[in-house]
Amino acid sequence: MYSQINSNRRKSLLLIALFTGILSAAGYSYGYINGAGYAGLVFALTVSMGMTAVSWFFGDKIVLSSTGAKRIESREENRYLWNMVENLSMTAGLPMPALYIVDDPSPNAFATGRNPKHASIAVTTGMIQIVENEELEGVLAHELSHIKNYDMRFMMLMAVMVGALTILGDSIFRFGFFSRRSNRNNEGGGILAVVGIVFLILSPIIGEIIKLAVSRSREYLADASGALLTRYPEGLARALEKISTNSQPMARASKATAHLWISNPYGLGKHVSSLFSTHPPIEDRIKQLRLMADAR
Repeated sequence: MYSQINSNRRKSLLLIALFTGILSAAGYSYGYINGAGYAGLVFALTVSMGMTAVSWFFGDKIVLSSTGAKRIESREENRYLWNMVENLSMTAGLPMPALYIVDDPSPNAFATGRNPKHASIAVTTGMIQIVENEELEGVLAHELSHIKNYDMRFMMLMAVMVGALTILGDSIFRFGFFSRRSNRNNEGGGILAVVGIVFLILSPIIGEIIKLAVSRSREYLADASGALLTRYPEGLARALEKISTNSQPMARASKATAHLWISNPYGLGKHVSSLFSTHPPIEDRIKQLRLMADAR
């Protein structure tokens, strides 16, 4: 379990470093093409900071609202779920997160929030109906692990970077770069401008692929951390098996929030290319969990 956690942390840090490099290079390319030099890099970083501020203070509220989640205000509203999350939170040494229910027959769950003190967990009605106690405990431990590992903050940064890359790529066409750079074509700068244009077009796609790779890595990490929390990897493995038999997409599935859920909200499973999937194959996750169980 510890080996899986450490491995995924290293991979995630490597990918975020790569992503930061791509964003910086894209910003500089934008500045070169528009004759602004390093101002393009400053622009990229400014856009990222603005988007980060909005996501930091309002991201969780936007996500919960978009999924139609309804908050459980007191233990009496859902004693079963409340008690389970409260006990797991105490075991993990975390403040109890706010609890939400999403009225949807598709079994799923997600966590959101910028830190453990401002965190929320949402569970669909379908999840509560189809899984047993130990299985639901495994799912909730997985989501609490996202909170403890600060995965929501990590993925928020990744989403902001993808958004900044997309804005940079779009901006070149909006500001008419050809007229701004035409005088450099005679000085050998035309080739570099073309390279910069191609880079700006491709960088949002590359950024999205990296974001999805990080998302998949964090899912493996949360599986391992959740299994470490419950000391019962088989619980989450069985829950994932039941989830994998469900092909029904969620009623309010969204590309913007797909990476937050414990499984793909579109119900596409193995039909989605692993390169462009927000989640690793459930079969692989189950296999890893059972290897952990066998190693105990």
